[in-house]
Order: sequence, then C-alpha cells, then structure tokens
Amino acid sequence: MIRTVHASDIGRVRTVNEDSVWIGTICHGYTLGIIADGMGGHLAGDIASRLALETIKNRLEGLEPDLPGEELGTELSAAILEANDKVFKEAASDEKYHNMGTTVVAVLLKGSAGYIGHIGDSRAYLVKDGAALQLTEDHTLVNELFRNGQISEEEMGNHPRRNVLTRALGTDAVTAVDLVPIALEEEDVLLLCSDGLSNFVSPEHMGKVAGILEISLEERADRLLQLALLAGGGDNISVAMLEHQGEAAVPEAKEWDR
Repeated sequence: MIRTVHASDIGRVRTVNEDSVWIGTICHGYTLGIIADGMGGHLAGDIASRLALETIKNRLEGLEPDLPGEELGTELSAAILEANDKVFKEAASDEKYHNMGTTVVAVLLKGSAGYIGHIGDSRAYLVKDGAALQLTEDHTLVNELFRNGQISEEEMGNHPRRNVLTRALGTDAVTAVDLVPIALEEEDVLLLCSDGLSNFVSPEHMGKVAGILEISLEERADRLLQLALLAGGGDNISVAMLEHQGEAAVPEAKEWDR
C-alpha cells in the first residue's frame, strides 16, 4: 500500500503562498502527486501554480484503468504539456499576468511503480535507508554552469543568478517535460518538494527525517517544514510524500496548509 501526505507553509518572508500541492488517489486506484511553485507579479504565481495543478489533475482523472507502465509516462507528460498551454494562454490574455509561470514536479503511480515528470527546479528525492537521492535535474542556469564545469558545486548555492530558471511551465508556448521512471520498494519514501525546502534543508537532513519510519508520515512532513523555517523560511515551503508501507498497511492520506 502507498500512504501519502502533503503539506505547505507560507514561510517567514513571503506574503502569499504561491505553491500549490496535492497528493492522493485518483480514478482506478492510481496515485498522483503534484507540486507547482508559481512565479510572477500581482499574484500571478499563485494563479499559474493553481491552474497548472488543476489542469494536470483534471486530465489524469480521466485515465483508463490498468494502463501499461510506459503509458503512465506518456499520459503524465501530456497532462503537464496541457497545463503549459493553459498557463501560457492565460498569461497572454491579461497584461498583468505577463511572463507568469510555474515549476512543476509530479508523480503518477500504478501500484508502486510509475513515472515522475518535471519542469523547473522543484525536486523529487527517493529516500531509502535514511539517505535521500535526488531523482530530478534542476532546469536552472547554475546547474547548467555546473554541468559545463564553469562553477563548482560550492559556488552554486551563492551564485547571484542561482534563482534563474532555464525552463518553466507556462512561460513559452512550447516546452519539454523530463520523465523519470520510479519503482518503490517496501519502506521507500518518495519526496516531492519546492525549492523552499531544498534551498534551506540539505539532502542529508531530508533523508534522515523522511526516513524515520518510527513516526508517522504526517509528523515527518511537519518536521521537514520546521527545518526549513528554522533555516530562515525565506520562501514558500511545500512537500508531498509517498511511502510504500507493504501490502498489510492501511492507506491513508492527510493534508494541511498552514
């Protein structure tokens, strides 16, 4: 069984929470999780992230039962691209929404296997035995500079353009979705998060907290939020977690927004 929880906090600096997050069971028993981190002035980021999340969720609610594994990736990618089209057209329809957009990281599972799709710098981590392995590749300028050998890993965190995205949802008419296959084993945790967590909490701390199997998934999510707040809470913070608890576990989904 897959147990899920999602949580979001406005942080200590922002006046609006521009993150949108949802995770749970949709039609025919598929598990879907989405985090979108919006950007743009005049509440445009909030609108972009919410529109993206709703579009992806609504599209995938119509899935056929028992799709083959590879088709899950195809459907997830199509849903994200549909969200890109809707956000882009909404931005073009009103001058105050000009250049609005959002990141997105989403997972679609059939049982314990499926696909992660993402655009931007919201991330997915696989937590196994208390260690967090990053599964997604940030679409950011500093990541490109690092991969090209122009800056070091240490310089990435302090680079003056560290918040510049090279790819986002809704900012261009055409974009691309990165897909990552995922298969969860018993006691594995899949952690999705906005950069309000990953910029303030190290993967080492994420893995240690998300991997505490002795406490509830809800408490682990809350502890992750608290770590980001203690580190300054300089951005909106959102997490979505899926845990493979074995066939004997009772599925449960919780959510809260503070």
